[in-house]
This record gives sequence, C-alpha cells and structure tokens, in this order.
Amino acid sequence: MATLRVPAVVPSPSDDCQRLRKAFEGWGTDEKAIIWVLGHRNASQRRLISETYQQLYDQPLVDSLHSELSGDFGKAVIFWTYDPPVRDAILANEALLLPIVEIACATSPHHLIAVRQAYCSLYNCSLEEDIFRKTLVGLVSPYRYDKEVVNMDVANSEAALLHEAIVLWVLGTRNIFQLRATFQCYEQNYGSPVDELESLLGVIVRCLDCPERHFAEVVRNSIIGLGTDEDSLTRAIITRAEIDLMKVRGEYYNSSLVIGDTSGDYKDFLLTLLG
Repeated sequence: MATLRVPAVVPSPSDDCQRLRKAFEGWGTDEKAIIWVLGHRNASQRRLISETYQQLYDQPLVDSLHSELSGDFGKAVIFWTYDPPVRDAILANEALLLPIVEIACATSPHHLIAVRQAYCSLYNCSLEEDIFRKTLVGLVSPYRYDKEVVNMDVANSEAALLHEAIVLWVLGTRNIFQLRATFQCYEQNYGSPVDELESLLGVIVRCLDCPERHFAEVVRNSIIGLGTDEDSLTRAIITRAEIDLMKVRGEYYNSSLVIGDTSGDYKDFLLTLLG
C-alpha cells in the first residue's frame, strides 16, 4: 500500500505550476508551497505538472528546483519530481550496486523496461552495456601477480562467489511465484531462510521475496548509529511512497516509521510522503 496522499480535488496542472512559480519568486523560496504541491501529487500528475511548466515558462521544472533548492531537501524534491523511470535510470547510472538490485528485483517488469528505455535516452547506451562495460573495466584494472602462489582461503571464498553466480542465473530467469516456492523449499530442506545467505545474494533474495522488509532494513540502517545516511533514506522513501511504503512502515519496529535524525524542510517533505 502506498502512503502518498492525493487530495480528493486536485488543482489543474496550470494552477499547480502557477503556485510553484510564485514559490520561486522574490527574495526567498516558499518551501512549504513546494511541499504542498509536489508532495501531494502522484507520478502521472507530477508528469503533467512538469510538461505544463515547460510550456508555460519555457524552462524545465527540475531546472527551477535546482536553482531554488539545495541540500538533502533539494535532492529529495528533485528525485521525487522526476518521472519514476528517469529517476531510477539516474540512480542506476551512479553505479551504486544496491539501487540497481532494487530496481531489478523490487519493481515490476514493465517498470524495469521503462527504466531501460529512459537509460538509453539519457545516456545513449543500454543499461546492460553500461553495467557490462564497468564490470569489464574491473578485469583490466588490477595488476595480476603471475608467480605460483596459492591461498586456499581465497580459493574457498571465491569458489563460493562462483557458486553464487549460478544461483543468480536462477534468480534472474524464474518468475516471482516460482522463486517464492523455491525459497520455501530451501528453508524446509536446509533449515534456514534463504535470505540469510551472505553478501549480495541475500539482498537480491530479500528484494524478490519481500521488498517491504528489505526497504525497512534500508531505512533502519540509514538512521541508526552516529550519523544519518540521507541518500539511502531518501531513496527508500521516494521510490516506495507510491508502491508499498505503508507495508514498509509496518515492518519497521512494528510501528510507524519515525525519522528522528532529520530536520527542517527535508523532514517535512519526507513526512509528507509518509502520509
């Protein structure tokens, strides 16, 4: 269930654009007005607002937001304003492994196709080509020692990595219902949940089997400890607010999601998306 709250009567895109334009004018920026408009519009409504803003003012809405906002608040609002496939294509291009796994495993096949199309349009190459190219760079970057030296600990650990590559083939070629049945059989046969597998494989399994539990963990890890990982917190809330953020809240300490380490307009915007 989504947490985004859209008013029963939504103003026209032109009215929303005028309110946003007014928020940008003068000596200061009316952040509350920006939150009120964009924080209460779904993806299709935000797309219409962006298109109308371009028509009315001959300037992309995202460019105006870039010039008026800054910090974590500005980054969150801009990512929210992007069309979801474009936003996820940008996240994927940053070569952050976790967002790529989330996009591939915790979204619908139709959304993944849209992300791939947006990626190609933005960066003039396919998402697959870019990931493959960056992987190949890793093969030619290190210096390979060519003497006959063997470390059995390394051999064992990397044999496990090769085993995981076979598992990844299964995860990438089976539908979600088949995979969930496989996960249940794994637990019955081996006595432990499949998502307890270490490293990236465990993240992939959690994203496929129970996305809300994965994103609850992302949020929890982002705010616990000596600092706040605003990028992870922003990504989790913005990408799931229109999908299953209510379920994520239910997974988080079995209570409502509390953002204790944020403040100001950034906190207000995230709380708006949390409903």
